[in-house]
Amino acid sequence: MLEGKRVAVVVPAHNEEQLIVATIQGIPGFVDRVYVVDDCSTDETAERARAVGDPRVEVLVHDRNRGVGGAIVTGYKRALAERIDATAVMAGDNQMDPDELELLALPVVRDQVDYAKANRLFTGSAWHLIPRNRYLGNAILSLLTKIASGYWHVADSQAGYTAISLETLERLDLDRIYTRYGFPNDLLVHLNVINARVRDVPSR
Repeated sequence: MLEGKRVAVVVPAHNEEQLIVATIQGIPGFVDRVYVVDDCSTDETAERARAVGDPRVEVLVHDRNRGVGGAIVTGYKRALAERIDATAVMAGDNQMDPDELELLALPVVRDQVDYAKANRLFTGSAWHLIPRNRYLGNAILSLLTKIASGYWHVADSQAGYTAISLETLERLDLDRIYTRYGFPNDLLVHLNVINARVRDVPSR
């Protein structure tokens, strides 16, 4: 728990047998539930996730590939069913710093925002850390998302490290959100429709 509120992490994973164990092991102790969603992997992602032996972990396996957004939606629906107060998303490739999870979840837990989103562009170091083609592509997609969603203050629309409140999940029609790699952009549009409070949180 975090300040008396239950926290879950959705881990979308597709063919991540090499990194899924490290991802799970890095999730902080305040997290109550971990939903690893194996998006129809052809390797041992699900088996290795189960073998970690963490009682917080539940492995959900898709019988067909639904895309990263589809995997996240499956995790969100499980969090809804279990009435989790704040649900974060951490990819199964161990690229999201678990030390940043508390800073991301706290504004949601404290009801300061409905949806917190990592922003990797706050510091000038992003230009040096992110491959140039990805950085420029991200900048263009972020600009288009600002126009489409109305969230002009959200600078890094492609970042997948997020946290969302239970009340917000209840208000969203999860089955209408695009489930492939445009998922974070389309989700912002749906959040704007329900007038959700969205905040950027600095991320490495």
